[in-house]
Amino acid sequence: MKYNYTLSWSFFILCTLCVYGQKAVLTGSVSSNGEAVPLVNVYLENTILGTSTDEMGSYTLKNIPPGNYTLRATVIGYLPFTKQVSLSANENKIFRITLTPSSEQLDEMVVTGTLKPVSRLESPVPVEVYSPTFLKKNPTASIFEALQNVNGVRPQINCNVCNTGDIHINGLEGPYTLVLIDGMPIVSGLGTVYGLSGIPNSLIDQIEIVKGPASSLYGSEAVGGLINVITKNTLEAPDFFADGFATGWGEYNLDVGAKIEFGTKTDMLLGINYFNYDTPVDNNGDNFTDLTLQDRISIFQKWNFRRPENRILSLAGRFFYEDRWGGEMQWTPEFRGGDEIYGESIYTRRWEVLGKYQLPFKEKLLLSFSYNDHNQNSVYGDIPYLADQRIGFSQLTWDKAVGKHDLLFGSAIRYNYYDDNTPATANLRNNEPDEVFIPSLFAQDEIQLAQKHNLLLGLRYDYDSRHGNILTPRAAYKWKLGDNDILRFNTGTGFRVVNLFTEDHAALTGAREVIIAEELRPERSVNFNLNYMKKIYADNGTFVGLDASVFYTYFSNVILPDYDTDPNQIIYDNLDGKSVSQGISANVDVVFPIGLKVLIGATLQDVSNTENGITQRQILTESYTGTWNVSYDFRSLHLSVDYTGNLYGPMRLPLLGDLDPRQEFSPTWSIQNVQFTYKGLKDFEIYGGIKNLLDWTPNRGNPFIIARANDPFDRNVTFDGNGDVVATADNPNALTFDPTYVYGPNQGIRGFFGMRYRLD
Repeated sequence: MKYNYTLSWSFFILCTLCVYGQKAVLTGSVSSNGEAVPLVNVYLENTILGTSTDEMGSYTLKNIPPGNYTLRATVIGYLPFTKQVSLSANENKIFRITLTPSSEQLDEMVVTGTLKPVSRLESPVPVEVYSPTFLKKNPTASIFEALQNVNGVRPQINCNVCNTGDIHINGLEGPYTLVLIDGMPIVSGLGTVYGLSGIPNSLIDQIEIVKGPASSLYGSEAVGGLINVITKNTLEAPDFFADGFATGWGEYNLDVGAKIEFGTKTDMLLGINYFNYDTPVDNNGDNFTDLTLQDRISIFQKWNFRRPENRILSLAGRFFYEDRWGGEMQWTPEFRGGDEIYGESIYTRRWEVLGKYQLPFKEKLLLSFSYNDHNQNSVYGDIPYLADQRIGFSQLTWDKAVGKHDLLFGSAIRYNYYDDNTPATANLRNNEPDEVFIPSLFAQDEIQLAQKHNLLLGLRYDYDSRHGNILTPRAAYKWKLGDNDILRFNTGTGFRVVNLFTEDHAALTGAREVIIAEELRPERSVNFNLNYMKKIYADNGTFVGLDASVFYTYFSNVILPDYDTDPNQIIYDNLDGKSVSQGISANVDVVFPIGLKVLIGATLQDVSNTENGITQRQILTESYTGTWNVSYDFRSLHLSVDYTGNLYGPMRLPLLGDLDPRQEFSPTWSIQNVQFTYKGLKDFEIYGGIKNLLDWTPNRGNPFIIARANDPFDRNVTFDGNGDVVATADNPNALTFDPTYVYGPNQGIRGFFGMRYRLD
């Protein structure tokens, strides 16, 4: 009897295990207005089960344990879909999903404004979000170039020869913009342009942009704004992708990536970017390359580890190498560093590592860390520039909700190391690298004042041994006028500790002498921003979105390069006065159910410096700018057309003196592009088009762009006893060699063609 009892229980347990061992399968399709929607993220909430739809809008989820789940589908351009589904053992269920068009997700999540995930509509800090779909509408080899179509953001090329540059936000110089990757400030000064190159677009989840000071959360450099490049998690990344294109100028770009799983708890994203351009072009006839020749490779990895209770653990790293040069057309590497043939040659090697670890406690404690090492070996003619920069960063945050208070406390420490062969890190006797630790404490409280009113208060404390104690407060108020109407008012402060030579290319090229007038003090800023956002959903499926802002930023202790006092010098000094950036900016987003999408942005701004009672517009700052993106889908043909462009108003340019014949102000100029994309092949996209339709280049209306391009080493320039240039028959305009008169790209019209492959 005992034997039969034991046998019965064994048989019961075996049957139970068999039932629970049988998994369910969920298949279906995603469509909108009768058309398939590809690349939709379809997943079961609070699980690791997820996939993306293929080009025909189909999806399959396998190995699902029996139970009740929340099925969710999200993709940029449509409202999110959520549905409860119940699955039994061994069931193969078919579930069709219909999405409603929208210009963006209602519950689009952002983290940059408050350092915690929050719906964009609920964030008290206005954050602009741009998806990989936006980047694909004008394919570029780097994020740096792609930002040219973002309203109020302008990639500024700082040198006609080597084409390095920085990012301007609301007319402010590049050093005022902090660039983050996954929330970590690993890009700074020396590496800004390189930090925005070499990240495959297919690994980018979204780009978040905050305009205005954010030093209360991010410390130094977040004075004018910040750009946060957020990479995908593994649920959203494809199993394999490849994207390559070529242009009529001989540029070649290739992105390749894959998602690799190691067991059930570890997976890795791998991305490789390669770019090459090695065909010298001189269309403006000055014997200098119009576009810098480049050969670069970037390798990116991101590891994700699954932990109990969905705690975060991720680790990412990137290696970047680039060899770029520009100069006289007959330059070859054997002339590097010499004074016979002029060339600017830059070897760059940098690596980065960053990670996040959620501590194993009931409270939300998150440890974030990053480190990067940037090595640059450059020559500008016969002037060498050898530099090393290392930035280490670690931060611990505690996220706690108590009643109507959503609290965030944090502690951070930043390590900066910088060394070069210039006077920036040297005294009269020996070399003195710049090395400093900056510890910080910050606190933030978002208070629910009433059902539609929120107030955010924040304060950060930094200690810099060179400058002492630095406090940066902030406040933000959000009034939710209705479900789709939000008014925000933000005010805050920013500060920036400056390392001059990591940020100003003009200090290293040309014949101007660099003069540092005094010990430079840290810059400070105060900002006010009023933002209004409205969304309108029409009964016929049309969507209209408005995002408008009025901004004002006041700077003190501003460090500016003075090109005007002496044409042979660049004088750096703290401004004895004020600097102001003010203006109005607006984006209008319209989506029609017929497949037409229109995004138009415009910014009017006034950026000026006042010293000794004299107010002058800042150099290389446009008074107005416009951007547009018009897309139309021919659904029956599986073809989409994208027309993108920008418009920039006049900006004051750096002249070399009263006799300089070049224009003091740039003309109004525009870069416009068109692209055609065919999506009728499974897993493939084929695209092509024309860039710079108007064939615009900055040499229009100018006798030349590079001053004294025929004498780059100033051998035939005559100076008087005071060091001033003397006008001669060979040099009637009293000029020296100068490649810093630049405000736009020298590339004219060109075609491009590319192909994408994605396997999920």
